[in-house]
Amino acid sequence: MHDDDGETGPSLRIAVFAGMAELAGGRQIDLPWQGGTVADLRRVLAAAHPPLAPLLARSAVAVGGRYASDVERVVAGADVAVIPPVSGG
Repeated sequence: MHDDDGETGPSLRIAVFAGMAELAGGRQIDLPWQGGTVADLRRVLAAAHPPLAPLLARSAVAVGGRYASDVERVVAGADVAVIPPVSGG
């Protein structure tokens, strides 16, 4: 649980990288979180940060250091990272 802003309650601190960090205004995003699936997290994150929405659909989500499918549960306080798609040649 994170209450840096004085609010209490379940939350998530989500690490974001590369262009996503630029769009989010930093490498971490704190969200109120009661729990749900990875798919729920994508929806909540897109609603809170609309510029991230196009990338979220194509990004991998890691929970607890391992890639998670959209149906996996995410509990408050979990270690979450969103890894944007990588392009190269």
